[in-house]
Amino acid sequence: MAPDSFKESLSAIEAAECIAAGLRKAAPRCEVVIVPMADGGEGTVSAMVSATEGRRLKANVTGPLGEPVEAEFGVLGDGRTAIIEMAAASGLELVSPGKRNPMLTTTFGTGELIRAALDAGCRKIIVGVGGSATVDGGVGMAQALGGRFLDAEGKSIGRGGGALAALHAIDLLDMERRLRETRVEVACDVNNPLTGHKGAAEVYGPQKGATPAMVFQLETSLQRLAAVIRYDLGVEVEELPGAGAAGGIAAGLVAFLGAELRPGVDVVIESVGLEEKMAGCDLVVTGEGKLDSQTAHGKAPAGVARLAAGLGIPVIAFAGCVEDHPLLVEAGLGASFGIVSRPMPHAEALRRAPELLTASAEQAFRAFLMGLDA
Repeated sequence: MAPDSFKESLSAIEAAECIAAGLRKAAPRCEVVIVPMADGGEGTVSAMVSATEGRRLKANVTGPLGEPVEAEFGVLGDGRTAIIEMAAASGLELVSPGKRNPMLTTTFGTGELIRAALDAGCRKIIVGVGGSATVDGGVGMAQALGGRFLDAEGKSIGRGGGALAALHAIDLLDMERRLRETRVEVACDVNNPLTGHKGAAEVYGPQKGATPAMVFQLETSLQRLAAVIRYDLGVEVEELPGAGAAGGIAAGLVAFLGAELRPGVDVVIESVGLEEKMAGCDLVVTGEGKLDSQTAHGKAPAGVARLAAGLGIPVIAFAGCVEDHPLLVEAGLGASFGIVSRPMPHAEALRRAPELLTASAEQAFRAFLMGLDA
């Protein structure tokens, strides 16, 4: 059982347990292996901590608008790998709709979470990006770790995307020294560059509260940031696929921390040892809140299906809603099932998600077992 979360209704572990309950009703003597999944976004910490029998830690950090926030991160079962969701410290949900302004919001708290992971003894840090309130190119994150971002007079610039307009030089000499012996990976599921029509400002700025005028200013500022990074650090991030993720923090993680950008689902699959846990299975089950064309292009169920296909194991999937069946089949999902049994209000479907998923799983497994008997 390797599903992602069903947004607003079930965490990945809860979804896996519901599916397992349905399977056990159809085949009480079966052996079930539960490995909750994620792709770098919401729920990644929970899924990876559960799958590796790790632990959760909390840290008091700076929120997007400078307010104190208690944020959680995970340490995996190996005791040396931390998993951070940047949204826990710098997320859009931490800012009320009327106050959302990426000219002001900062990733400073994400940097503080990275420091907390170092304090916990971790020397591999995975940062899941997504759901951010920011478009600051990860500068706030680096400021929290000792990086200095200077204007033409040699003074430190402020925080937030708007402050980037004054950037003239970058000084990383006082960056947290433990980072030199730490491997950093960025788990993301988008390929947007830092700038341009598909970049961080134009694509994601409006979602974070940016007006058209702000989008223009942020785009200009990110171009300036990329140029200073190129000149002072010798790193090219402007056209790097994925650099625009989460308001450009992916670019900052690459430029300031030497991070590697990787598809989120691949990072999770590797970290939880999914291939080893699949060995010997007769069936792999995955799912998420909605299965559609986006699923087929890098979401967790597609990653699970790709791995299972390499092992010759059939895959079925469950979701609240299923679209684009041909694309899902091409992605390796042999059969996909929508769990809503009759027309019902969205709120009711969310509330009844556990029973709907369990019932759908039971019927799907009964059909699967009939096929084995045929």
